[in-house]
Amino acid sequence: MSKERARRRAEREAARERSALRNEERQARAARRRAVVARLTPRPVRFARQGGLRARRRRAQNAVVALAFVLVQVMVWLVWASLAVSFGVLVLSLLLVPVVVTLAFDRRI
Repeated sequence: MSKERARRRAEREAARERSALRNEERQARAARRRAVVARLTPRPVRFARQGGLRARRRRAQNAVVALAFVLVQVMVWLVWASLAVSFGVLVLSLLLVPVVVTLAFDRRI
């Protein structure tokens, strides 16, 4: 009986060692894969907000343009109940906003 118990214990220990070895190999493969993926994926770039006079002026101008765009859309929606007119003014506004910004704020590329 003692020899049988020793044999079973040796089998259990051998199985445990094989399992531990497989686990270590799997973890090593996963670590290598994570390292490769970390090397290949680009790191996110932080965009710091510019604080100069021109940046503040441009933000203010962009806010004015956005506010005017929204106001025009709301006014058209309130005055005309037609969906076609609202859609037409939306398309026309989207086409004319760059022209107005270029003419009003002298933004040339």
